[in-house]
Amino acid sequence: MGTTFTLPKFKQCEENKTTSENKINMTEEDDTAAMNFKIITKNLDLFYGDFQALYDISMDIRPNKVTALIGPSGCGKSTFLRTLNRMNDLIASVHLNGNVYYDQTDIYKNYDVIELRKRIGMVFQKPNPFPMTVFDNVAYGPRVHGIKKKNQLHDIVEKSIKKAALWDEVADRLHEPALGLSGGQQQRLCIARVLAVEPDVILMDEPTSALDPISTARIEDLIEELKQNYTIIIVTHNMQQAGRISDFTGFFLNGKLIEMGKAKDIFFNPADKRTEDYICGRFG
Repeated sequence: MGTTFTLPKFKQCEENKTTSENKINMTEEDDTAAMNFKIITKNLDLFYGDFQALYDISMDIRPNKVTALIGPSGCGKSTFLRTLNRMNDLIASVHLNGNVYYDQTDIYKNYDVIELRKRIGMVFQKPNPFPMTVFDNVAYGPRVHGIKKKNQLHDIVEKSIKKAALWDEVADRLHEPALGLSGGQQQRLCIARVLAVEPDVILMDEPTSALDPISTARIEDLIEELKQNYTIIIVTHNMQQAGRISDFTGFFLNGKLIEMGKAKDIFFNPADKRTEDYICGRFG
Protein backbone atom coordinates (compact mmCIF):
# COMPACT_ATOMS: atom_id res chain seq x y z
CA MET A 1 0.00 0.00 0.00
CA GLY A 2 1.01 3.65 -0.30
CA THR A 3 1.83 6.17 2.39
CA THR A 4 -0.30 5.63 5.47
CA PHE A 5 -0.93 7.54 8.65
CA THR A 6 -1.38 6.40 12.20
CA LEU A 7 -3.74 8.78 13.90
CA PRO A 8 -1.69 10.88 16.31
CA LYS A 9 -2.36 11.24 19.99
CA PHE A 10 -2.99 14.87 19.09
CA LYS A 11 -0.86 17.20 21.05
CA GLN A 12 -3.23 19.84 19.73
CA CYS A 13 -6.12 18.01 21.44
CA GLU A 14 -4.86 19.57 24.66
CA GLU A 15 -4.76 23.05 23.17
CA ASN A 16 -7.37 25.62 22.25
CA LYS A 17 -7.80 26.47 18.59
CA THR A 18 -9.89 29.16 16.96
CA THR A 19 -13.09 27.98 15.28
CA SER A 20 -13.56 29.24 11.73
CA GLU A 21 -16.57 28.79 9.48
CA ASN A 22 -16.17 26.33 6.61
CA LYS A 23 -12.41 26.61 6.26
CA ILE A 24 -10.90 24.98 3.21
CA ASN A 25 -7.36 23.82 3.97
CA MET A 26 -5.68 24.09 0.56
CA THR A 27 -2.13 24.71 -0.61
CA GLU A 28 -0.74 26.61 -3.58
CA GLU A 29 -0.70 23.52 -5.79
CA ASP A 30 -4.45 23.26 -5.32
CA ASP A 31 -5.03 26.54 -7.20
CA THR A 32 -4.83 24.73 -10.53
CA ALA A 33 -7.43 25.32 -13.22
CA ALA A 34 -10.83 23.66 -12.95
CA MET A 35 -9.98 21.35 -15.83
CA ASN A 36 -7.59 19.52 -13.51
CA PHE A 37 -10.47 18.42 -11.27
CA LYS A 38 -12.60 15.38 -12.01
CA ILE A 39 -15.67 16.57 -10.08
CA ILE A 40 -16.53 20.05 -8.84
CA THR A 41 -19.51 21.02 -6.69
CA LYS A 42 -20.45 24.67 -6.27
CA ASN A 43 -22.76 26.09 -3.60
CA LEU A 44 -24.70 22.84 -3.41
CA ASP A 45 -27.84 22.82 -1.24
CA LEU A 46 -30.06 19.75 -0.99
CA PHE A 47 -33.53 19.44 0.53
CA TYR A 48 -35.76 16.53 1.48
CA GLY A 49 -39.05 18.36 1.16
CA ASP A 50 -38.72 21.30 3.56
CA PHE A 51 -35.76 19.80 5.43
CA GLN A 52 -32.36 21.05 4.30
CA ALA A 53 -29.75 18.28 4.42
CA LEU A 54 -26.79 19.98 2.69
CA TYR A 55 -25.68 23.59 2.95
CA ASP A 56 -23.56 25.39 0.37
CA ILE A 57 -21.15 22.52 -0.37
CA SER A 58 -18.28 23.51 -2.65
CA MET A 59 -15.71 20.79 -3.24
CA ASP A 60 -13.08 19.90 -5.84
CA ILE A 61 -12.28 16.22 -6.43
CA ARG A 62 -8.92 15.39 -7.99
CA PRO A 63 -8.54 12.58 -10.51
CA ASN A 64 -6.82 9.31 -9.55
CA LYS A 65 -6.92 10.16 -5.86
CA VAL A 66 -8.87 8.77 -2.93
CA THR A 67 -11.07 11.36 -1.26
CA ALA A 68 -12.56 10.32 2.09
CA LEU A 69 -15.63 11.96 3.60
CA ILE A 70 -15.80 11.74 7.40
CA GLY A 71 -18.16 13.02 10.06
CA PRO A 72 -20.77 11.81 12.56
CA SER A 73 -23.89 9.89 11.54
CA GLY A 74 -26.50 12.04 9.85
CA CYS A 75 -24.08 14.80 8.89
CA GLY A 76 -24.76 14.58 5.14
CA LYS A 77 -21.81 12.49 3.87
CA SER A 78 -23.85 9.82 2.13
CA THR A 79 -26.42 12.33 0.89
CA PHE A 80 -23.61 14.32 -0.71
CA LEU A 81 -22.07 11.18 -2.21
CA ARG A 82 -25.37 10.30 -3.88
CA THR A 83 -25.61 13.72 -5.51
CA LEU A 84 -22.50 12.88 -7.55
CA ASN A 85 -24.27 10.31 -9.71
CA ARG A 86 -27.81 11.51 -9.14
CA MET A 87 -28.91 8.60 -6.97
CA ASN A 88 -30.99 11.09 -5.01
CA ASP A 89 -33.18 11.48 -8.10
CA LEU A 90 -34.86 8.27 -6.97
CA ILE A 91 -36.34 10.11 -3.95
CA ALA A 92 -39.37 12.14 -5.02
CA SER A 93 -39.07 14.81 -2.30
CA VAL A 94 -35.46 15.72 -3.09
CA HIS A 95 -34.57 19.00 -4.77
CA LEU A 96 -31.32 20.91 -4.89
CA ASN A 97 -29.70 24.19 -5.73
CA GLY A 98 -26.16 24.73 -6.99
CA ASN A 99 -24.05 22.81 -9.47
CA VAL A 100 -22.26 19.48 -9.81
CA TYR A 101 -19.73 19.28 -12.64
CA TYR A 102 -18.19 16.07 -13.94
CA ASP A 103 -15.39 16.71 -16.45
CA GLN A 104 -16.65 20.30 -16.70
CA THR A 105 -20.24 19.30 -17.58
CA ASP A 106 -23.12 20.07 -15.20
CA ILE A 107 -24.63 16.63 -14.56
CA TYR A 108 -28.00 18.07 -13.53
CA LYS A 109 -28.43 20.02 -16.75
CA ASN A 110 -26.60 18.36 -19.61
CA TYR A 111 -26.06 14.69 -18.82
CA ASP A 112 -27.98 11.50 -19.57
CA VAL A 113 -28.49 9.87 -16.18
CA ILE A 114 -27.93 6.31 -17.48
CA GLU A 115 -24.62 7.28 -19.04
CA LEU A 116 -23.73 9.21 -15.88
CA ARG A 117 -24.21 6.16 -13.66
CA LYS A 118 -22.09 4.14 -16.04
CA ARG A 119 -19.27 6.68 -15.77
CA ILE A 120 -19.72 7.22 -12.02
CA GLY A 121 -20.39 3.86 -10.39
CA MET A 122 -21.35 3.14 -6.80
CA VAL A 123 -20.53 0.48 -4.20
CA PHE A 124 -22.94 0.38 -1.28
CA GLN A 125 -22.47 -0.23 2.43
CA LYS A 126 -23.90 -3.74 2.45
CA PRO A 127 -22.78 -6.18 -0.26
CA ASN A 128 -25.69 -6.54 -2.66
CA PRO A 129 -24.95 -9.23 -5.25
CA PHE A 130 -27.86 -10.15 -7.48
CA PRO A 131 -29.46 -13.57 -6.91
CA MET A 132 -27.67 -15.08 -9.88
CA THR A 133 -24.29 -16.61 -10.63
CA VAL A 134 -20.95 -14.91 -10.07
CA PHE A 135 -20.50 -14.64 -13.84
CA ASP A 136 -23.94 -13.19 -14.47
CA ASN A 137 -23.49 -10.60 -11.72
CA VAL A 138 -20.45 -9.14 -13.44
CA ALA A 139 -21.87 -9.56 -16.94
CA TYR A 140 -25.13 -7.85 -16.02
CA GLY A 141 -24.02 -4.29 -16.74
CA PRO A 142 -22.30 -5.01 -20.06
CA ARG A 143 -25.38 -6.94 -21.18
CA VAL A 144 -27.63 -4.00 -20.30
CA HIS A 145 -25.37 -1.78 -22.40
CA GLY A 146 -25.72 -4.06 -25.42
CA ILE A 147 -22.81 -6.50 -25.24
CA LYS A 148 -24.07 -9.98 -26.13
CA LYS A 149 -21.13 -11.95 -27.56
CA LYS A 150 -20.09 -14.73 -25.19
CA ASN A 151 -16.34 -14.36 -25.81
CA GLN A 152 -16.48 -10.62 -25.22
CA LEU A 153 -18.54 -11.03 -22.06
CA HIS A 154 -16.16 -13.69 -20.74
CA ASP A 155 -13.18 -11.39 -21.31
CA ILE A 156 -14.93 -8.52 -19.50
CA VAL A 157 -15.95 -10.72 -16.57
CA GLU A 158 -12.46 -12.19 -16.15
CA LYS A 159 -10.76 -8.80 -16.45
CA SER A 160 -13.14 -7.15 -13.97
CA ILE A 161 -12.88 -9.92 -11.38
CA LYS A 162 -9.10 -9.82 -11.62
CA LYS A 163 -9.12 -6.05 -11.12
CA ALA A 164 -11.22 -6.62 -8.01
CA ALA A 165 -8.59 -9.04 -6.66
CA LEU A 166 -11.11 -11.88 -6.57
CA TRP A 167 -10.19 -14.12 -9.51
CA ASP A 168 -8.06 -16.62 -7.61
CA GLU A 169 -10.93 -17.22 -5.20
CA VAL A 170 -13.79 -17.61 -7.69
CA ALA A 171 -12.23 -18.75 -10.99
CA ASP A 172 -13.73 -22.22 -10.52
CA ARG A 173 -17.02 -20.87 -9.10
CA LEU A 174 -18.12 -18.53 -11.87
CA HIS A 175 -21.35 -20.44 -12.47
CA GLU A 176 -22.24 -20.89 -8.82
CA PRO A 177 -24.63 -18.55 -6.94
CA ALA A 178 -22.98 -15.30 -5.88
CA LEU A 179 -24.89 -15.41 -2.61
CA GLY A 180 -22.74 -18.39 -1.63
CA LEU A 181 -19.64 -16.19 -1.36
CA SER A 182 -18.40 -14.74 1.91
CA GLY A 183 -19.27 -11.14 2.80
CA GLY A 184 -15.86 -9.84 1.78
CA GLN A 185 -15.96 -11.77 -1.48
CA GLN A 186 -19.45 -10.45 -2.19
CA GLN A 187 -18.28 -6.88 -1.72
CA ARG A 188 -15.34 -7.39 -4.08
CA LEU A 189 -17.78 -8.97 -6.54
CA CYS A 190 -19.89 -5.81 -6.34
CA ILE A 191 -16.76 -3.79 -7.08
CA ALA A 192 -16.07 -6.06 -10.07
CA ARG A 193 -19.65 -5.46 -11.24
CA VAL A 194 -19.01 -1.72 -11.18
CA LEU A 195 -15.68 -2.10 -13.00
CA ALA A 196 -17.30 -4.18 -15.76
CA VAL A 197 -18.99 -1.12 -17.29
CA GLU A 198 -15.68 0.80 -17.37
CA PRO A 199 -16.42 3.68 -15.00
CA ASP A 200 -14.25 6.71 -14.52
CA VAL A 201 -15.21 7.43 -10.91
CA ILE A 202 -16.13 4.97 -8.13
CA LEU A 203 -18.26 6.10 -5.19
CA MET A 204 -18.08 3.94 -2.06
CA ASP A 205 -20.55 4.35 0.79
CA GLU A 206 -18.94 2.71 3.84
CA PRO A 207 -17.94 -0.35 1.80
CA THR A 208 -16.23 -2.16 4.68
CA SER A 209 -18.53 -1.35 7.61
CA ALA A 210 -20.15 -4.82 7.48
CA LEU A 211 -16.88 -6.73 6.95
CA ASP A 212 -14.37 -8.43 9.22
CA PRO A 213 -10.84 -6.97 9.63
CA ILE A 214 -9.23 -9.31 7.08
CA SER A 215 -11.84 -8.52 4.42
CA THR A 216 -11.55 -4.83 5.26
CA ALA A 217 -7.78 -4.92 4.71
CA ARG A 218 -8.28 -6.58 1.32
CA ILE A 219 -10.74 -3.88 0.25
CA GLU A 220 -8.34 -1.16 1.41
CA ASP A 221 -5.48 -2.74 -0.54
CA LEU A 222 -7.76 -2.92 -3.56
CA ILE A 223 -8.69 0.76 -3.27
CA GLU A 224 -5.00 1.65 -3.27
CA GLU A 225 -4.55 -0.30 -6.50
CA LEU A 226 -7.70 0.99 -8.17
CA LYS A 227 -6.84 4.66 -7.76
CA GLN A 228 -4.13 4.24 -10.37
CA ASN A 229 -6.93 4.08 -12.95
CA TYR A 230 -10.00 5.46 -11.19
CA THR A 231 -11.04 8.42 -9.06
CA ILE A 232 -12.42 7.15 -5.74
CA ILE A 233 -14.66 8.93 -3.24
CA ILE A 234 -15.38 7.00 -0.06
CA VAL A 235 -17.65 7.68 2.91
CA THR A 236 -16.33 6.14 6.11
CA HIS A 237 -16.98 6.35 9.85
CA ASN A 238 -13.59 4.76 10.45
CA MET A 239 -11.06 7.56 10.84
CA GLN A 240 -8.14 5.13 10.96
CA GLN A 241 -9.31 3.84 7.59
CA ALA A 242 -9.57 7.37 6.19
CA GLY A 243 -6.04 8.04 7.40
CA ARG A 244 -4.73 4.85 5.83
CA ILE A 245 -6.24 5.12 2.37
CA SER A 246 -7.17 8.71 1.56
CA ASP A 247 -5.15 11.37 -0.22
CA PHE A 248 -7.71 14.07 0.61
CA THR A 249 -10.28 14.21 3.40
CA GLY A 250 -13.40 16.29 3.92
CA PHE A 251 -15.09 16.69 7.31
CA PHE A 252 -18.88 17.13 7.34
CA LEU A 253 -20.98 18.34 10.25
CA ASN A 254 -24.70 19.16 10.29
CA GLY A 255 -24.91 19.18 6.50
CA LYS A 256 -21.93 21.50 6.04
CA LEU A 257 -18.42 20.88 4.73
CA ILE A 258 -16.40 22.22 7.63
CA GLU A 259 -12.93 21.56 6.29
CA MET A 260 -11.23 19.81 3.42
CA GLY A 261 -7.59 19.27 2.57
CA LYS A 262 -4.80 16.77 2.30
CA ALA A 263 -5.40 13.86 4.63
CA LYS A 264 -2.22 14.44 6.61
CA ASP A 265 -3.23 18.06 7.22
CA ILE A 266 -6.75 17.18 8.33
CA PHE A 267 -5.56 14.50 10.75
CA PHE A 268 -2.37 16.11 12.04
CA ASN A 269 -3.07 19.82 11.78
CA PRO A 270 -6.77 20.61 11.30
CA ALA A 271 -7.55 24.28 10.75
CA ASP A 272 -10.95 24.17 12.45
CA LYS A 273 -11.52 23.27 16.09
CA ARG A 274 -14.66 21.29 15.19
CA THR A 275 -12.56 19.01 13.00
CA GLU A 276 -10.05 18.57 15.79
CA ASP A 277 -12.78 17.81 18.31
CA TYR A 278 -14.30 15.14 16.07
CA ILE A 279 -10.96 13.49 15.31
CA CYS A 280 -10.05 13.58 19.00
CA GLY A 281 -13.30 11.81 19.86
CA ARG A 282 -14.93 14.65 21.75
CA PHE A 283 -18.14 14.01 19.85
CA GLY A 284 -19.48 11.81 17.07
